[in-house]
Amino acid sequence: MAEIFIEDEDEAVNAVEACDLYERYRFVVDKGQNLLRIDKYLSNMLSDAISRTRIQEAADAGFIKVNDKIIKSNYRVKPLDVITVSLNTPPPDFTVYPENIPLEIAYEDNDVLVVNKRAGMCVHPALGNDNGTLLNALGWYFKDDENFDANNQQIGLVHRIDKDTSGLLLVAKNEYAKTFLSKQFEEKTTERTYNALVWGVLKNDAGTITGDIARDRSDRQRFTVYPEGENPKAKRSITHYRVLKRFAYTTLVECKLETGRTHQIRVHFKHIGHPLFSDSKYGGNEIIKGNLFAKYRQFVTNCFEICPRQALHAKTLGFTHPTTKEFMQFNSDLPNDMVKLIEKWEKYSIN
Repeated sequence: MAEIFIEDEDEAVNAVEACDLYERYRFVVDKGQNLLRIDKYLSNMLSDAISRTRIQEAADAGFIKVNDKIIKSNYRVKPLDVITVSLNTPPPDFTVYPENIPLEIAYEDNDVLVVNKRAGMCVHPALGNDNGTLLNALGWYFKDDENFDANNQQIGLVHRIDKDTSGLLLVAKNEYAKTFLSKQFEEKTTERTYNALVWGVLKNDAGTITGDIARDRSDRQRFTVYPEGENPKAKRSITHYRVLKRFAYTTLVECKLETGRTHQIRVHFKHIGHPLFSDSKYGGNEIIKGNLFAKYRQFVTNCFEICPRQALHAKTLGFTHPTTKEFMQFNSDLPNDMVKLIEKWEKYSIN
C-alpha cells in the first residue's frame, strides 16, 4: 500500500481565516508498482477527492512533482517515486450570491484585480459567515460581466488573508490568470510585506523568525510552533522582519513572508514573546508589557477600543502579470484604526 500524507486535510474545510489556498498530497510509490501514467495513478489514489481532469490540469500547470522535479501527466510512475501534488483548495460548499458591498479597488485590467480588503471581512463564505464576504462583493462588482462567476473556482481569489487582517488581495479574472498567478504563490516568487504593531520593544533592528507551524493540539482554532520533528504535520515557516518604529511598550514592524502559513505572522511573534497588539486569538488583547498603574491600564484599554482586532495590515503586493509578464508592485495605506493606534502610542511614548 503506497504511503500517503495529506497535509491540509482539515484546512480545506475550516478555512475561514486561511492564507494558504492549496491542498497538498505526498505519496511514496510501492516497491512493486508497475509502470503507470501518473494521472491514472493519482486518479486511482484520490478517486474520491480529485478528478483525473483536475489532475491533468495540475500537471500541465507544474503543480505535480516526482522526486522534486516537475513532470507532465504522461509521466509513468516507478517504484519508490516520491510524488508531491499541490492543488487549489476549493472554498467551502456554499453558493456565492452577489451582495452590494463597497470595494476599494487598487488596480484592475482584463486579467487581474487588486483589492484593498477592510478588516472584519471574510474572503469567502464559510460556516458562520455565509454572506458579507469578499466573494459576495466580487459577485456584485462583476454582476454585468458574463465571463466572471464568483462560484467558479477556476477564477477569483488567488490567495487569502485573515478575516481581521486588512490589506491587499489579488483576484484573477480568467482561468489562465488564476493558474499563472497561483503558481507564483505556490513557488513563493511573489513579494508581500505586512505592517504589524507587536507587544514589547524588539532589541534588534531586523531579524528572522523560524519555526514549524501546525494546529495547536489544545485549540484547533489556533496554530503554534512545534520543535523540529515533533509534529509531522508542522510546516517549515520563515518570517523576516525589520523595525519601523519603537514606542514605550510596543514596536511597529514590517514583515516579509518567505513562507505563507495560516496565521504565520501572528504565530511567529507570539512564539518569540511579542504577540500582535489586540490579537485575541494569540493573547495580544491583554497587557503584555508596561506598568500596572490605572492610568496606563486605561490607556491600553482605549487602544484596544480604537483597534479591536490584530494590528496587522497586508501593505504591499508584488507579482508578475500573467499577460504582460511585467513585475507589478502595489502599496496600500494603513487603515484608519491602525493609524490612530500608532499615533496614540507615539504620543504616549513622548509624554
